[in-house]
Amino acid sequence: MKTTAPACERAAGTLEPIRVLHFADVHIGMANFGKTDPESGVSSRVADYLARMDEMIDFARDGDVDIVIFAGDAFRSRSPNQTYQREFAQRIQTLSQLAPTVLLVGNHDLPANAAKASTIDIYDTLDVPNVWVARDYALRRIATKRGAAIVAAAPYPMRARMLADAPTRGLTIAEQDAELQRAAHERLVGLAEQAEALSDADAPLLLCGHFSVSGARHGSERSVMLGRDVVIDLDALTRGGWDYVALGHIHRHQNLTAKRAYLPPVVYSGSLERVDFGEENDVKGFCWVELARAATTWRFVEVAARKLLSLQVDCRDIENPTGVVLAAMKRQDLAGAVVRLQIRLTSESETLLNDRLIIDELNKAGVFHIAGLRKEVDQSRRARLGANPEGMTPLELLERYFESRDVDESRRAELLKLARGIVAGE
Repeated sequence: MKTTAPACERAAGTLEPIRVLHFADVHIGMANFGKTDPESGVSSRVADYLARMDEMIDFARDGDVDIVIFAGDAFRSRSPNQTYQREFAQRIQTLSQLAPTVLLVGNHDLPANAAKASTIDIYDTLDVPNVWVARDYALRRIATKRGAAIVAAAPYPMRARMLADAPTRGLTIAEQDAELQRAAHERLVGLAEQAEALSDADAPLLLCGHFSVSGARHGSERSVMLGRDVVIDLDALTRGGWDYVALGHIHRHQNLTAKRAYLPPVVYSGSLERVDFGEENDVKGFCWVELARAATTWRFVEVAARKLLSLQVDCRDIENPTGVVLAAMKRQDLAGAVVRLQIRLTSESETLLNDRLIIDELNKAGVFHIAGLRKEVDQSRRARLGANPEGMTPLELLERYFESRDVDESRRAELLKLARGIVAGE
C-alpha cells in the first residue's frame, strides 16, 4: 500500500470523509498467456482479471464504501462476448448494492459509430438501481450515508459527438485533433464552474475522466489503443475546486500532482491486472479515497496481480548451457508466474542446450504459463566471397551465401547436404 499526503489541512467541524473506491481499465477479455477452462468457458487469464475485481470488492465491502467510481474500459473490445458481459455485470451488481456506482464510458467501451450503444449502456437501459452510466459530460449530486458529494463525469472524448457542430471540413488531421482537444478543455472548464456553483461548505467535489493527460507516464495501453488518442492539458483538471480527480485510460498508477500539494490529487488508479510484459514491473491495484471538502486523502491498494517474469540468461561460450539456465531458474520464485526465457548463445552452445528439459523443469516449478523460450544466437562474422568468387564451386558459393544470411549452423549443414545430392544427381 502507498499513501499520499493530503491536498491540504482538514478544516475543523467538517463531516466524516466520504469513502470512495476508484478503479479503472478492467479490460475483461484480455487473454494473453492463458488457456480456456473447458468447464467455465473462460480463459484462465480472464479469470485473473475477474479475481482482481473480487479482491477489490471484498476490500470495499470491509471498508464500508460510500461511492464507487469506475473510470472506464470494462472490456478488451467494443463487442465483448456474452460470458464476459455476464461476469462483469455480476460484479457491478454487487458494487451497486454496496454504494452508488458511477460507470464512466472509456474508449474501449465506445462503439465505432456514435449512434450505437456502448458496452455498458445496458445498465442505463435496464435502469439498474444505484448505477449511473456516465456517457456525457455531466455532473450529479450523489447522496451517501456520510453526506453528499458532487461528482462530475468526463468520458472519453468521442470525435463524432464532440465535433458534431464544429466546422471541421478541410481541416488536417492535426487541426482536427487540436479542435477536439480545445472542445474537451472547454467542457472540463464548464464542469468545474458548474460544480463550484453547486458546492457548499461540506459537499466535496470529485471529477472522473477517461483520457491521457499531459505529463503522464504511459504503460501498455498504447499497444491496445483504439484510434488516435486525445491528450488533455493538466491545467484543465486543476482549475476550479476539485477535491479529487479520478482518472482511467493509462494503465500505470500515478499521481500527476504528487509534488504539488497545493493542487488536488489527479490520480490514475492504473489497471487491475498486468496486460503484457510491458507492465512486468508495474504495481497493480485501485485507490481508496477519503473524500472531504478541501481535505481529501487517499491511498493506493495493491492487489495480487499475476506475476510476469522475464528471465535473461547469457550462455555464450558455456560448456553446459542447460545447467546454467536451470540454475538461473532456481534462483527465482516461478510458482504461478507467466515466464518468458531469453537465452543468449553461440552457434556452438546452442547445440548443447536441452530445450525439452528446461520446459519440463519450468512446469515442475509450477509456472502458470510459458510465454516463450527465445534463443538469441550470436553468429560468426559473415564470410566474404573473396576477390575472385568466379573460382569457387557452386557448393562453396552456396555455403558462403548461407553464412552471409546467418543461417543456423545445423540448418546450413542440412541444406548443403541436400544441395550436394542435387549436384551429384541423386
